[in-house]
Amino acid sequence: QVQLVESGGGLVQPGGSLRLSCAASGGIFSVRPMAWYRQAPGKQRGLVAAITRGGETNYADSVKGRFIISRDNAKNTVYLQMNSLKPEDTAVYYCNVPVITFPTGDGRGNFPWGQGTQVTVSS
Repeated sequence: QVQLVESGGGLVQPGGSLRLSCAASGGIFSVRPMAWYRQAPGKQRGLVAAITRGGETNYADSVKGRFIISRDNAKNTVYLQMNSLKPEDTAVYYCNVPVITFPTGDGRGNFPWGQGTQVTVSS
């Protein structure tokens, strides 16, 4: 079955960087769009960044210019480079195949969610 495994989170100071990875297995992901989501405590999961199978990218306004999504289709892996991190970026980050992508994308994914990876931005 489909399995999504996120990694790369951690504790970082404001202004710092992290690179998240998501390894997908159990399906042919190279032909699907992929997306990163995040869920902060007490908030709903939301779409952060998405990438088409051809490499076109879109971002939530809150992360534009700071985050970069990319993918390696040969490895069935999607990445999220996060720069200039802010405390408000603190959340659990997940990847999935989006049900609806930008501009009207929401927090729904097509497959069971992985465990996510915690990102904490704090001094």
